[in-house]
Amino acid sequence: MAVVHTWPLASDPAHLSRLDNDDAALNTWVISWVAHALPSDPLNLFNAPIFYPERNTLAYSEHLFVQSVIGAPLLWAGASPVLVHNLLLIAGFALSGWAMYLLITRWTGSAAAGIVAGLVYAFNAHTLTRFPHLQAHHVQFFPLMLYAVDRVLADRSKQHAVLLAAAFVLQALCSNYLLVFSLFALTAMIAVRTDAWNRTAAVALLIAGAISVAALTPFLWPYYEVSREQGLARSIDEVARYSAGWRDYLVTGGRLHYAWWSHSLFEGRTALFPGVTALVLAGVALMNWRDRRVQMTVAIGITGFALSFGPALPGYAVLHDLFPLLGGIRNAARFGWLLLAAVAILAGFGAARIKPRWAIVAVCVLVTAEAIRTPIGYTRFDGLPRIYERIAAEPNVVLAEFPFYSGRSVSDNGPYVLANSRYLRPLVNGYSGFQPPTFEARGTALNSFPAQLAVDNLKMLGVTHVTVHRAKFAERFGEATLNAIDGVIELQLLDEADGVRLYRLR
Repeated sequence: MAVVHTWPLASDPAHLSRLDNDDAALNTWVISWVAHALPSDPLNLFNAPIFYPERNTLAYSEHLFVQSVIGAPLLWAGASPVLVHNLLLIAGFALSGWAMYLLITRWTGSAAAGIVAGLVYAFNAHTLTRFPHLQAHHVQFFPLMLYAVDRVLADRSKQHAVLLAAAFVLQALCSNYLLVFSLFALTAMIAVRTDAWNRTAAVALLIAGAISVAALTPFLWPYYEVSREQGLARSIDEVARYSAGWRDYLVTGGRLHYAWWSHSLFEGRTALFPGVTALVLAGVALMNWRDRRVQMTVAIGITGFALSFGPALPGYAVLHDLFPLLGGIRNAARFGWLLLAAVAILAGFGAARIKPRWAIVAVCVLVTAEAIRTPIGYTRFDGLPRIYERIAAEPNVVLAEFPFYSGRSVSDNGPYVLANSRYLRPLVNGYSGFQPPTFEARGTALNSFPAQLAVDNLKMLGVTHVTVHRAKFAERFGEATLNAIDGVIELQLLDEADGVRLYRLR
């Protein structure tokens, strides 16, 4: 089903891509950098080469640690980062659905119910409209976390406390958003299980919490440093712009609903429509309200739904100020994923009440028909420009690429960031979820290139090489400015290929 829902990606994963979106370029670079840094210099994992000479630049966005570790053997074997990214995308869908299948099969005793829940969980409106965001598709540890916390509350064993910590840490290392979502989900589950509130359960939960804090601190500390030094925090006004409204819960990219009615609501919104079939099954599950697991699941869904409205929810602004991790969440609408996860679980409970095999098959068909978007539109990737092979062979490279993009056009640095995966040396350019004020100030000076002000700034930064993408530079600054580059005596032309010139800065 992962292949079906991403088709035709599996037909040519080395060349099809979503690199039309610069977030996909960033994430492809991230998995390359993490796989490179882990065996060579793990203590400097967050001192990634983009935005040179800033520190902790990996903390400007998601670190994708788990995804990178999964893909690392392929990258070490020489596979293209684009190929690995695509395989990780398919794997994320498959592993997430499989994990939910295992949870619901364990909780209900019905493998058929597990299949239904797995389909609803992995292939929903939200995940199927976020193909450029690898962090959104690896939610395979969330079901294991739910299983573990249920066991901790039921039997209060230290063994399950360790399992809870492991599942939470692994899910948190897939995405900082998922770290926050998981924390709120766990809080909601524990809050409604008043029957399990006792000292033994509290000790088990404290053990899980202590292990989690110890494991995650090395990954969270760079984010804290960036927040303190560079002001990486989302203002409440910014969060308000990226919060959900009731219309978001009617948005889906599924072809059936999109063509019929959802297209009129889609633009600029977060797709959070659970699907008609899933909602009906969830309603059936609510008939068994006394089941503690159903109650916990409903608590998760209500929590995600409420928080998705961001500052429109009374008290959200207070949480935003008091809870540092929440201060890093810009897109509050994505909390709605918790509601979709809850609906998937409830759909599994509802499907467990269906006995005829043909009816389960029909439910699976309906769920798939509502969600499916294939064939997905991809762009073709035919490899990086050849000039980056030359850059990779140069010793001690510190590179600046022109035209240099900053301000509102910063995402146009995406192709430069992707190309950095070939040589992984310091790059003055950068694109990420955050740009520090120092980078923006630097961009003002460098946009005067090839004026002496820009050349002096490059020297001050320690830049050794410069590339000029001729067509893009001429389009932005004119042919006369492009021709003036060859008159700069500090620049020595080394090579030219595919419309890109490589200079050494003397």
